[in-house]
Amino acid sequence: MPLKKPNELPKIPKTRKKKAEAALEAIPEKKPDKVEYYCNTYFRWDRVNKKQLYGISVETAVEFTNFIYELSIEVIKKRKEIFIVLMGLQARMDRAPQVQPAVREIYFEDFIGEYTVNVVKQDGSINSAIFKYNIYKKEILKIKDFLPEKENNRLFCLFDVAEDRFSFRES
Repeated sequence: MPLKKPNELPKIPKTRKKKAEAALEAIPEKKPDKVEYYCNTYFRWDRVNKKQLYGISVETAVEFTNFIYELSIEVIKKRKEIFIVLMGLQARMDRAPQVQPAVREIYFEDFIGEYTVNVVKQDGSINSAIFKYNIYKKEILKIKDFLPEKENNRLFCLFDVAEDRFSFRES
């Protein structure tokens, strides 16, 4: 008995693409505080392009053993405010598995003064910190961490200055 030949291809529904702006407007469910991410900031000298960069690293609190994961993020920069929207995890197949957290590093060129760094989860939770960047003194100061006013907002990210990762141009 031959199989019936279809006259037209079946329609496959398109997946919904997550958008960073939707995460900023979402209202999270009420959950207890739990540290899931660490956000560190530091200076990084780019030897190839010969530029001083300002790095922000976001990593998970848990470590993965079977795959090397990388955080998928979207960055929205508005004047003195940076929104890092966590979109999910991506498995990297180019390396052998190691025990390590999922990490993503972002680099900027033009930080001078105070900047507010906001880490946003897909459910709408936002954690923020204010950093003061001073390349002339070669220092980054964390002024304060805070939870922005939002219904059911909770703590999920800790912020810090990673001085052990500082690198500057060799004189």
